[in-house]
Amino acid sequence: MQGSRDDGRASSSTTGREMHPTRWGDPAGAAPLPEPARALVELAFGVTDSPAATAVSLPAPALDEAVLAELRTAVGDAHVVTDDAIRRLRTRGKSTPDLLRARAGDLTDAPDVVVRPVGAHEVAAVLAIAVRHHLAVVPFGGGTAVTGGLAPDREGYAGVVSLDLRRMNHLVEVDPVSMTATLEPGLLGPEAEALLAEHGLTLGHFPQSFEHASIGGFAATRSSGQASAGYGRFDAMVVALTAVTPTGRLSLGVAPASAAGPDLRQLLLGSEGAFGVITSVTVRVRPIPEAKVYEGWRFATFAEGRDAMRELAQSGPLPTVLRLSDESETALSLADPDAVGGGASAGGCLMITGYEGSAADVAAKQTSVTALLTDLGGVPGGEEPGRAWAAGRFKAPYLRDSMLDVGVLVETLETATFWSRVEQTYADVKAALGASLPGALVLCHVSHVYETGCSLYFTVAARATEPAWRAAKAAATDAMVAARATITHHHAVGTDHKPWLAREIGETGVRVLRAVKAELDPTGILNPGVLVP
Repeated sequence: MQGSRDDGRASSSTTGREMHPTRWGDPAGAAPLPEPARALVELAFGVTDSPAATAVSLPAPALDEAVLAELRTAVGDAHVVTDDAIRRLRTRGKSTPDLLRARAGDLTDAPDVVVRPVGAHEVAAVLAIAVRHHLAVVPFGGGTAVTGGLAPDREGYAGVVSLDLRRMNHLVEVDPVSMTATLEPGLLGPEAEALLAEHGLTLGHFPQSFEHASIGGFAATRSSGQASAGYGRFDAMVVALTAVTPTGRLSLGVAPASAAGPDLRQLLLGSEGAFGVITSVTVRVRPIPEAKVYEGWRFATFAEGRDAMRELAQSGPLPTVLRLSDESETALSLADPDAVGGGASAGGCLMITGYEGSAADVAAKQTSVTALLTDLGGVPGGEEPGRAWAAGRFKAPYLRDSMLDVGVLVETLETATFWSRVEQTYADVKAALGASLPGALVLCHVSHVYETGCSLYFTVAARATEPAWRAAKAAATDAMVAARATITHHHAVGTDHKPWLAREIGETGVRVLRAVKAELDPTGILNPGVLVP
């Protein structure tokens, strides 16, 4: 899987397996809905197999040959692609509405050309061409976006360029003294981990999209991994970065901490390609853990489980992994997607705790957490629930596709708030979803904790259309804003959440974002319509 380049930097020699154009992930991972789950779905919703995906031709590329020739000069003939099959794979992201539109044959958002640069100099050359010809440019990493971040506004542009960063797949440098590594944006999660493992290191960032998401995407969306309690969010791991904008290059981060004014790295982290193209990140890394132990706990109620999480977050010790499913999610065994519908739940709420590190550290922390959770009313469930969760941690999106195959819409949304507002936020968002989608299953879990608060991640299953889902999500987002919770904890803004951003950051905050956009991208070619209200 690994290779090396002439410059001596380690790289991934694979281009990675492309995701299915109308489904999530590896095409080999697609499977029919398991029979126990199908029986449950039939009981709750009835079953109506969805029509097969519609095969349609894409709109012809809008760019003339002269522009394509300039792009070929910039990156090489082989790396300027107008083939329908590749353009289809670069159309939108992987939200449920994205997939429903793709299955219905709606590919109107397809880019006109896919351009694959290697190195910041080629990225700069492509942006210069885009400015000259007023082409919209959409940076593309793994394609796992779920909030419309890969669906730009093409109105008024001469064409849309998908800037595919997958050739930028080097491990540039490892600093074992400082415990940092510099990675290029096109590396997918597994590729980055494999390269770091050659040095005995890990990033420790494992979101549900890990198998297909990219390093650049993690940075551009402020991703948060399933082991965030131990390793932190991705933006907290970034100590330096470089980026190319239409007006110049940025190289940010010269020390672990600085008082030299506002931290300009934060302008790029979470910017979703609207301010610049991230060309490298320097991240904090850790030694590969010697031991890993995951286990399950039961709490009588979701509120009691959350109180226990708050105690761990505020007083310690904090496990590497800490997750809590509410009663509904626990009953459906969603900690183990292979067991959905199996009806093996013991009731209450399932908590997953995980420990990674040296054998001695794992044993010590596990002992301390066990004592605290027992005192707080938790009932230990042993390692089997933890092993089931670890084995299925990346499978839920495949289950979503299988549900779509039988006509049931499944989608997620998430938020975060302070501990004092969690109960109200949970109740209000759940009520908004239930009122908008009568008969829907609304499930929730806490997957990320902080001393001051936590995230709430909702999964919704309903016999519903895309417009009905969008109305329900709008109602839920209104409820988040009313409860003074954030509109997104780790899914980013994209186009889906943009209508609510001004209510979160205020009109002055909006003017600041617009001013940054005007300075770095004055002609507005970078991911137009995304993020900035």
